Order: sequence, then C-alpha cells, then structure tokens
Amino acid sequence: MVMTNTVRLTLDVRSVGDIALVRCSGRVVAGPEAELLGERVSSLLREQRDIVLHLEEVVFIDSSGLGMLVRLLTSTRRSGGDLKLCNVAAEIHKILKLTNLISLFDVQESEADAVSAFYKRKTTTPAMQSKGPVVLCVDESADVLAYLRELLRGAGYQVLTNNNLPDSLILIPATHPGLIIVGPSLKSSPATRQAFAWKCAATPIVELGDEFSTLHAGTAASELLDKVRLRLEQNQ
Repeated sequence: MVMTNTVRLTLDVRSVGDIALVRCSGRVVAGPEAELLGERVSSLLREQRDIVLHLEEVVFIDSSGLGMLVRLLTSTRRSGGDLKLCNVAAEIHKILKLTNLISLFDVQESEADAVSAFYKRKTTTPAMQSKGPVVLCVDESADVLAYLRELLRGAGYQVLTNNNLPDSLILIPATHPGLIIVGPSLKSSPATRQAFAWKCAATPIVELGDEFSTLHAGTAASELLDKVRLRLEQNQ
C-alpha cells in the first residue's frame, strides 16, 4: 500500500473514430490527480462527446476519485454524449460494486467492446440512419484527415477518421464502413497489415497516392470524389 502512494496519474489519449479513449495509469485521488483527469476530459468534450476511460492500470482510487468519475459521466451526458469504462482493474471494479456506483456506468470488457457499444447506439438513431454511406479514412496526417472529413461530409457521406491501422481494426467491425480510404506509408507490423487486409476484404478501398497531400486541392477533391463514387457503385 505504501508503494501506491508514490504512483502518479498519467493519461494517454487517442481518438478512435470520433470517440476519445483515455488510458489511465496510476492513482485517481483527491488533488492534482483527480483534477488532471477532470481537466483533460473537459478539454476533450470541446470537440468530442463520447469518452472511454481505460482503467486497467489504475492501482488506487479514493472517494474523491470516484466522485470525479461521476462528475465526468454527468458532464459527458449534459454535452449530449456518454462515458464508458473498460478494462477495469479487479480492485477498482470491486470498489465500484461495494459503493453501488457500478450501476451508473456502462462497463465494457475491452476498448473494442466500448467502441462497438458506442457505434451500436449511434446507428439506431434516426439522424445516423438518414446519412449517406460510412467512409472510414485512415492516414497518419492530421491535416489530410481534416481535409478528407470536411470534403466527404460536404458530399453527403458519414465520415470517420483514424491515424493508424491497429485502431482501424476496432472501427471496422464496430461501424461496418461502406468504403475505406487508406493513406500511403502507414506504419504497422506485418501481422497488423494482414489483419487489416482480412478485416476489409469485402469492403471497397481507395488508396491515396504519395502525391495526394501536395496536389492542387481542387484537383485532389474532384478526383477523390469520383473514385469514391465509382467504387461504391461497383460494390452495390
């Protein structure tokens, strides 16, 4: 127990589609640790409404830490989103049950389960059903992803973006995209590339060439939209 008092809270944040995934490691306790978590989630809510807290590496939580989790749940729901917990460490899960707070949270076994649960909820709403095909864009450049997102949304598509192949393996079964746009030179292991190829074997793919990011924006937009439209028509 003495050792846990020396463990500080660290947060690793990444986006999986339009969901923010926060991996917590250390203690969630009164003071700087709880404040750090609260401030980080609050900043994420400016652009993202759905949050997953990965708690596998949380070694200790006190009453203030539990209170912060409840406050974050309330904040996300007031913002029109939700907060889910995943990979909850056994001791933390026990505390949630003892305090009867477990019933407040949607607790999922894994990150993939949490992301999938969010997208199952999204696809049952009328607004989501009325949109065009889902297009998943995967590229390492945040600028390219921002460009693709607005271009494709303007053309009537429902757009998800991600900057790496491993997280795309979570998104593909969760969202069932109608088409995948893949950027050049994505770094990953051979096993990940093979898994990605297998996951999207039945899904049309448009590959961005090395020159895409430097092409005239108008030319790039026109050519890409033509390719997307053609590949979707071919797959019908």
